[in-house]
Amino acid sequence: MDWLDSATVGFLVVTLGTLFLIGELLVRAKGLFGLLGLGLISVYFLHHLNGDASTWVIIFYLIGLALIIFDGNVTSDGTIAAIGILFMIVGLATPAPDLVYSILVGMGTVIGAVASLLFLKIFPHRNMWSKMTLKESLSSEAGYNSINESYKGLVGKKGKALTAFRPTGTVEIDGEPYSATSGSTWIEAGTEVDVISVDGTRILIRRSENEQQKEETPEENS
Repeated sequence: MDWLDSATVGFLVVTLGTLFLIGELLVRAKGLFGLLGLGLISVYFLHHLNGDASTWVIIFYLIGLALIIFDGNVTSDGTIAAIGILFMIVGLATPAPDLVYSILVGMGTVIGAVASLLFLKIFPHRNMWSKMTLKESLSSEAGYNSINESYKGLVGKKGKALTAFRPTGTVEIDGEPYSATSGSTWIEAGTEVDVISVDGTRILIRRSENEQQKEETPEENS
């Protein structure tokens, strides 16, 4: 395996090995990714390890992997996983023959770990980092929250029904169309309406006072 004396080859082996190992933790790949990753990392270690250093270097690497697994199943905030990546880098970079090789191996570990996230777009997810996923989904709702706040600003405004409400339809407010509901009231298209309340993105409207007066006037005259 003299080809592993090349720093470039070592970089590729470590990158792919990390990619598949971390990928196995993230997605359900029926163990295939785990076998590929373990095989590549084992080839790297078998080539570079010698003497008493081999034991603690492998232990360092396994501790790093264990920390990632622990973070994914327990804490799920990514902090311990980051520490685990550092342990893995130390374990892989220490037996490298020179500084350049060590730096490339460290870069390969980080790149492989980050690139493994792409598997989430293709394969079914495991339950690891479920808490982190929840936090991300909540933070991603910042856009929803801003929409919600802008919708709340519609309360009290006037608009015009673009479609008939039976009881849902489209209303134009400040020149913008919105989906809305009139509750249990039917409203014809073209009717002037008022925004009564907003719940999330649910807009409740009713006929404006002017429209109500128009309806009541013929009855009073009769």
